[in-house]
Amino acid sequence: MDHSTSIRLIEPTDAAPIAAHRARDVEAFRPWEPAQPADFFTPRGQEKRIDRLLAGYRAGTVWPGVVLADDQVIGQVTIGGILPQPHLRRGSLGYWIARTAQNQGHAGRAVGLALRVMREELRLHRAEASTQLENLPSQRVLRRNGFSPYGVAHSSIFLDGNWRDGLLWELILGD
Repeated sequence: MDHSTSIRLIEPTDAAPIAAHRARDVEAFRPWEPAQPADFFTPRGQEKRIDRLLAGYRAGTVWPGVVLADDQVIGQVTIGGILPQPHLRRGSLGYWIARTAQNQGHAGRAVGLALRVMREELRLHRAEASTQLENLPSQRVLRRNGFSPYGVAHSSIFLDGNWRDGLLWELILGD
């Protein structure tokens, strides 16, 4: 199945499709993400979240994007923790794809497009990411896009009632 994959800056109108995906996929994401308040799964809660993300975008600390397949929102790709200072110039990449659109190459293509934004638009030197040790599909996405693992962050995130280790990834984007 060949689907076009694209990314663009998130918009307030993306709240409803994002809320629908997140509400439907709550169990699928439970092992990988912290618990969220009930409001997170509503269009209104996502509108508030998108407002905060766009405020961060205006401040230069985040580039919040949506992943599109055939012009439909199927996930998000976010470049967070942006440090644009000349001696740092790095950002941290995060992403998710709705369960109904997984295993079709969208995550890999979205990460590749986000890396282009990091390089060309944000002029960053270093990309970072983190995965759970057990999240092999996400690790394959990062590896295919040139990332290398460089360490383990012990007890770094509280998920599903336990502190979990994270695998840290890096990619040098160039000057």
